[in-house]
Amino acid sequence: MTYAMRRLLNNLPIQIGARSDRRLRTTGMKHVQFASFLETGGFRDHHVDHYDRSLRRRRFAKRLILLSLVFCVAWIVLESAKALTIF
Repeated sequence: MTYAMRRLLNNLPIQIGARSDRRLRTTGMKHVQFASFLETGGFRDHHVDHYDRSLRRRRFAKRLILLSLVFCVAWIVLESAKALTIF
């Protein structure tokens, strides 16, 4: 199976196989029992969901870069159109 076909199948709304259990998850935090064990044991308080937070930051950064790229392209198109109307 090619990369493009696999990527297309992964982005379909209906997931096939082991990925379909993602909809069954009721909590947003992973390893809930382990985290509660650490809290009751007096382990330092910290956010255990660092990976998901870093993914959200990366996604936000990608969107910000894409938005700035679209803005720059639009700016170049507008300035080129102005320059063409002057000549």
